Amino acid sequence: MFKEIGIDASGHRSKHPSEFLDRQVHTVITVCGNADQVYPAFPGQAVRHRWGFSDPAHATGTPEEVRLEFRRVRDQTQLVFEAYAAGLRHRA
Repeated sequence: MFKEIGIDASGHRSKHPSEFLDRQVHTVITVCGNADQVYPAFPGQAVRHRWGFSDPAHATGTPEEVRLEFRRVRDQTQLVFEAYAAGLRHRA
């Protein structure tokens, strides 16, 4: 599980796929509902994965219920990416 260590994500931002068109891209992983249809195939791209996590920004309820939904999606995302990364390490 992610540890709550207060990582500052204020400098992070979503990136449009056009920012990567001039780069060699081996793997594309999309994690939101319509991203797989919106994002183009990149020249030379070998692998594409779509992992559709629910968007916690759409969570409703009390502030605590919304916070718990963000944490649930965060934890689910971490598990999937860790499993994927472990598989890549074993193939190397």
